[in-house]
Amino acid sequence: MHKVVLDTSVLVAGLRSRDGASNQLLMRVADETLTPCVLTALFLEYEDVLNRAEFLDATGFTARDVSRFLSGFAAASHPVEIHFRWRPQLTDPNDEFVLEVAVNAGRVPLVTHNTRDFAIATRRFKLLVLTPGQFLRKFRS
Repeated sequence: MHKVVLDTSVLVAGLRSRDGASNQLLMRVADETLTPCVLTALFLEYEDVLNRAEFLDATGFTARDVSRFLSGFAAASHPVEIHFRWRPQLTDPNDEFVLEVAVNAGRVPLVTHNTRDFAIATRRFKLLVLTPGQFLRKFRS
């Protein structure tokens, strides 16, 4: 079982389309072959973004559907304690806590559609930052 940090962009893409690599990652979470590492701040961002009107309209989900998904996702997740804050490191302050989860979880891979936003982390923390497709190719199981 692999531990990983999933950026919000991965959840959004995975729930919007059943055909892509992001959805495959969510299916691995559901079948317990992939464990997402989370922090309260990251989980709150998931909740905020997935409950936005544009996401609900695009997917046909209801707030109750999102709540059910997040409940299952939370049950499959590994909570991470932040022992050290590394801020500021990134150009987007909203990505800082995503980086902190990956580093404090033991430098687990960070999966995002915005790999460029985390380029500094790749070098400075020797962190593996991958797109969903790259992650699936690297960690076939």
